[in-house]
Amino acid sequence: MRIAVATENGQVAQHFGRCQEYTLFDVDNGQIQSKVVIPNPGHQPGFLPRYLAEKGADCIIAGGMGPSAQDLFAAQGIKTVIGASGPADEVVKAYLAGDLTLGTSACEHGGH
Repeated sequence: MRIAVATENGQVAQHFGRCQEYTLFDVDNGQIQSKVVIPNPGHQPGFLPRYLAEKGADCIIAGGMGPSAQDLFAAQGIKTVIGASGPADEVVKAYLAGDLTLGTSACEHGGH
């Protein structure tokens, strides 16, 4: 499994599309095997879900995300986890352990 986390300086970013980078975590048997940081290629409507799907993401974790983006990720078969905050490494570990506490989406783009 590959988990993509919208990040800024190692922390979960508040908005998935406008973050500095994505940290991609490769996970096997519930354990992080490796991670790589890739720059955000730019926020364009509909582009990032396809881009992260091409990078092999199965799940995206972010502080916030609008409903249209959530729908586009779902169409790519990518699970969205929003309302996360804190250091990306710790957030992924908590997610894998089933202990991730989520707040409300930090990104508001209207109702869904």
